Amino acid sequence: MSEKFIPEIMTELRQDTIRVPEVIHKASGIKIFGKKIRSVIFTTDIAIIRNTDADAVIAVYPFTPHPAITKSIIEVADIPVFSGVGGGLTQGERSAYMSMFAEAQGSIGVVLNAPTPIPTVERVCSVVDIPVVGTVTSKYTPVAEKLKAGISIINISAGKETAATVKYFREKFPELPIIATGGPTIKSIEETIEAGANAITYTPPSNGELFSKKMEKYRQQEKL
Repeated sequence: MSEKFIPEIMTELRQDTIRVPEVIHKASGIKIFGKKIRSVIFTTDIAIIRNTDADAVIAVYPFTPHPAITKSIIEVADIPVFSGVGGGLTQGERSAYMSMFAEAQGSIGVVLNAPTPIPTVERVCSVVDIPVVGTVTSKYTPVAEKLKAGISIINISAGKETAATVKYFREKFPELPIIATGGPTIKSIEETIEAGANAITYTPPSNGELFSKKMEKYRQQEKL
C-alpha cells in the first residue's frame, strides 16, 4: 500500500461538507498542544463550523465580543477554536475577562485585533495559558512590541498586500508562527504559503450562497 494513500470515510448525509482548498496542505502547519493546524476557517456561522474539514476555526466578528457567542461556537465546534476577544473598541479588563472565559470554555487560542494597545496585550497574556494571537494588517503593525508583550502567533490580514506582508515579517522573525489569509484563488494561497505562512485562513461561501446552490439543485431534480 502506498504511504500516500489515505483512507476516507464519508456518509451520504455529510457529502456537503465544506472542504478547504487542497493547496493549503502545502503549508507547514502550526502545532498547538500537539494538534497540527494548517487550515483555519474564518466564520462564526455554527452550521458551517459543524460541517467543514478545516483544522480549526477563527471566530472573530465586527462587534464587541460577548461570552454567549464564544460559548455557542465552542459548544458546536468539533475542531479547535480561536476566539476573538477584542482589542479595538473592547480593551483592558473586558478583553482580559473575555480571554479567561474563552480559555475556560475550551478555546485553543484567543485573537486580539490589530489596534490593541500594548497594555491590553500584556494584560491578556498575563491571565491565559493558551496562545494569544495578534492580528496584523500591514508591515507597519508594531509586531516586535507585541511579541515582547506576550503574543505567540500573528494573524496577517493585509488584503492584496498579505503575501508581501508575510514575507516581510518572515524575514524579520524566521521562527514566528504565522497565520495568514490566503485570498480568493489557488495562486494567491500558494503565494502566501511560499512567502512564509504556516497556516492559512479560508473564508467559506455564506450560508445563503450555499443554500441557493442547493435550492437550484432541487429545482433541477423536480424537472426530471
